[in-house]
Amino acid sequence: MKTLKTTFVLLAVMSFFAFTIQTEDAGYKVGDMATDFSLENIDGSMVSLKDYKDAKGFIVIFTCNTCPYAVAYEDRIIALDKKYAQKGYPVIAIMPNNTTVKPDDNMEAMKARAKAKGFTFPYLLDKGQKIYPQYGATKTPHVYILQKTSDGNQVKYIGAIDDNYQDAEAVNQKYVEDAVDALLAGKAIKETQTRAIGCSIKV
Repeated sequence: MKTLKTTFVLLAVMSFFAFTIQTEDAGYKVGDMATDFSLENIDGSMVSLKDYKDAKGFIVIFTCNTCPYAVAYEDRIIALDKKYAQKGYPVIAIMPNNTTVKPDDNMEAMKARAKAKGFTFPYLLDKGQKIYPQYGATKTPHVYILQKTSDGNQVKYIGAIDDNYQDAEAVNQKYVEDAVDALLAGKAIKETQTRAIGCSIKV
């Protein structure tokens, strides 16, 4: 009986660690090459990274209409695109939620939100939820900075936009800005990964 109990405990522990490792290994890591995608934009066009011939890289942000964290960051996302698109790092926003679960995140709602806020960047629907798992995104918002290289689009940063979702004026660390500024200057990024703060992506 004692041996049986020990075996059961060992199996339970092994199962736990196997699950943990699998979860942590999901999605891209810094240094990985991100595959391209083709997703529908709010204007009806299909958008791919390869469409941006002159881009040096991308600020890919998984975001949505309904998450309070995502809404709190909208103005800052617009500001990021205005600042960096002209420097070669445009924002590409992707809405990853299941729209059956979150109907206020459907394409019509995305169009209305983008118009109301004056989005200056593509706002794409991850129809069928095929892209966000590839990236390993878990939150809205969740940021992936990609840099164009001869081998493809390399992941250079993963995580949060900054360190204060509640108050833009109280931000101490602008993770995304610092990362893109480093890339533009040809320097190493000091913080390549931070913890994304936001709502869980709805499946």
